[in-house]
Amino acid sequence: MKVSRTEFVDAHDLRLCVRHWGDEDAPKLFMVHGWMDISASFQFVVDALTRDWHVIAPDMRGFGHSAWAEGGYWFPDYLADLEALLEHYSPDAPVRLIGHSLGGNITSVYAGVRPSRVSHLISLEGYGIVENRPDMAPGRLERWLDSCKAPERLRPYADKDAVIARLQKNNPRLTYERAFFLADYWTEVNDKGERIVLADPKHKSLPVLSRLDEILACWSRIEAKVLFVEGEHSLLGIRMKDQAGAQEEIRRRASFIRDVRIALVKGAGHMLQHDQPEAVAALIEDFLA
Repeated sequence: MKVSRTEFVDAHDLRLCVRHWGDEDAPKLFMVHGWMDISASFQFVVDALTRDWHVIAPDMRGFGHSAWAEGGYWFPDYLADLEALLEHYSPDAPVRLIGHSLGGNITSVYAGVRPSRVSHLISLEGYGIVENRPDMAPGRLERWLDSCKAPERLRPYADKDAVIARLQKNNPRLTYERAFFLADYWTEVNDKGERIVLADPKHKSLPVLSRLDEILACWSRIEAKVLFVEGEHSLLGIRMKDQAGAQEEIRRRASFIRDVRIALVKGAGHMLQHDQPEAVAALIEDFLA
């Protein structure tokens, strides 16, 4: 297993924990994790990479060991955090970006907003969102108002075994060995000896609906070479209850990007970086070759 190291960087208005793998003089790969996840989630893909890379992966605001945002979480703040990190680590050169899920949405929107800053973009199960309807807004706002009176709480886990069981329940394809590794990065021990997830509960109560048409408008401005990687059992397919229909929808969305390739990873679900890291790493290096 490749050893990582961490440091803290001031980005936008918060301190972010940034994880590094590899020699600092090697070509840079920036990796951005998904919702309720952490930078260490990429460990298995990094282990499977065969070339020398300097992988740079932050814990995004409100996750892992990065600071929490007192006022809640707004998508544009993720873009500002990413830009601050890119200016810190690669101020002069376009970058190679990899994002999973929410991280895929962050990196792909950023690539459209700042097209000259991104040379290559790889989106792992980050093909936008399940389209929200305007009639969903009242319920979303009602839940948010309720959360202001009684803030969300993440329940503690009795011990590491309970965390491992939860991770494997969330993803039945996750091996015990990988769940054992992730449990120590996804949680920390509190003063009662319980395991607490390293995430701000406010992520669960967002007041604003995401708009797919705005995401696609950003994608239409992307100049980078783009690779979309989807799992055979994609999250979009599960939510649509139609995997074939989801693949068709992913291709429709991808058509907004001028230079895009799409790859399907067999035997993988939404957490394809955990399910088939060797296949994901091979796709990454082939695309970047």
